[in-house]
Amino acid sequence: MTSSHTPPTPTTPPTPDAPDTSPAQPAAGDRRRWFALAIVMTAAFMDLVDVTIVNIAIPSIRRDEGASFSQIQWITAGYALAFAAGLITGGRLGDIHGRKRVFLVGIGGFTVASALCGLAVNPEMLVASRILQGAMAALMVPQVLSIVHATFPAHERGKVFGLFGAIVGLGAVSGPLLGALLTEWNLFGLEWRPIFLINLPVGIAGLVLGSRFITESKAPRALKLDLVGVALVTLGLLMLIYPLTRGRELDWPLWGYVSMAGAFVVLAVLVAYERRKTARDGSPLVELSLFKVKSFAAGIAVQTVFGVALGIFFLVWTLYMQEGLGWTPLRAGLTGVPFSIAVSVAAGVSVQKLVPRFGRKVLQAGALVMAAGVLLYIGESERYGLGITSWQMALPLVVMGVGMGLIVAPLTDAVLSQVPREHAGAASGLINTVQQMGNALGLGLVSVVFFGTMSDRLTPDRIGPAYADAFQNALGWVAAVMAAIFLLMFALPRRPAQHVEGAQAEDRAGEQAGEKEKALV
Repeated sequence: MTSSHTPPTPTTPPTPDAPDTSPAQPAAGDRRRWFALAIVMTAAFMDLVDVTIVNIAIPSIRRDEGASFSQIQWITAGYALAFAAGLITGGRLGDIHGRKRVFLVGIGGFTVASALCGLAVNPEMLVASRILQGAMAALMVPQVLSIVHATFPAHERGKVFGLFGAIVGLGAVSGPLLGALLTEWNLFGLEWRPIFLINLPVGIAGLVLGSRFITESKAPRALKLDLVGVALVTLGLLMLIYPLTRGRELDWPLWGYVSMAGAFVVLAVLVAYERRKTARDGSPLVELSLFKVKSFAAGIAVQTVFGVALGIFFLVWTLYMQEGLGWTPLRAGLTGVPFSIAVSVAAGVSVQKLVPRFGRKVLQAGALVMAAGVLLYIGESERYGLGITSWQMALPLVVMGVGMGLIVAPLTDAVLSQVPREHAGAASGLINTVQQMGNALGLGLVSVVFFGTMSDRLTPDRIGPAYADAFQNALGWVAAVMAAIFLLMFALPRRPAQHVEGAQAEDRAGEQAGEKEKALV
């Protein structure tokens, strides 16, 4: 099973805006650079696996801790929101203060936050610890590609990014299964807690070895921080998402509607502030001029709406299987394996074979195929009811996986294809940010499209049917969102432009390979 939170594309590799100033790169025979690579890839793997592990364990956490529905939404949405708010700033902090230094702060903080998650004594502490974990991941993850650029010469990066893709693919399959096993094994009577505590030895090893083997690098003309922009983005999203998650429990109070309306006022203030920030020092959090590029504006809309669809689907899917059907975490995790494989295979085929020949039509076909898979899943759920088996879910999951794979891998190319190269770093960071924001919004909407259809007091004999009905309703919304994505894709370029040559093309291809593989999960 893949995650409800789409793990990010590592942001802000060195760009013309922020050239790399590492000391001389390690010599070709220096093995230290391979130790450095293993360390940063382990950190990226740890972040990815942590997200997928948490998703499969959510029902167990809810039962063991007595968490409310809104609290289990915030266990995942809080991480995504903190991650989104900090991604661009995390990349800039690395450029300013040193990527090695910020990476070590991030991995150390992520390890501490993991310990706090594992030791949480109530749902409130777990939510707060997850938010801290997301903030620390926002410091750690953006440095990964930047450190690779500072450590490896251009001719080795293709091999490096291929290895990175393989590691990410491994995380896509192993994360849910590891989470399921750790939850079912109930090691030392700790129930679900080992899914977080497993990060401690990995994080400590990364901290110790990273301080020894990673080469420090900075960018002399790094963009300045925009903390006011970060605060406005975070406030606007909180004002929108918090009432969505709490509204149903509180019977939709008036303040919730006022807060959601006010969120759009805050975002309008953000736009005005970013314009002033651009004119004053050229270091805005959001490069507004990018939205004048039609393909980029449309692509950002697609990324956001796609994040919403995934945020809804993966959480309700987990709850449907474990709470509604009564399946064990391991059975639920194994059920998702065909989906993960289908995404990976379709993504590789789309990039290598289909997009070069058919362009935008491949992405649009992906949206329609994924919508068809969702509708097929609704039909299977209605047909077989609570007696549905993993095998009967396999066909719709494979169809959905193929559709998703056709979209996620080439989408970054399509969004960036008409963006001026000097803004590539800012555009890439913004793409990653809206992915996470859309995901957090989708998780918030689960209260409306899933929990909103269920009664507050379900008798034991009504739990299964209620979850099945709510699952089918939520999937109807996902199908509608995929249809909207299909229409939005008409604004993407027919074919991604090829605008980079020579060694720069190799670097860019390597970056995108890593981005695409990371997006798959």
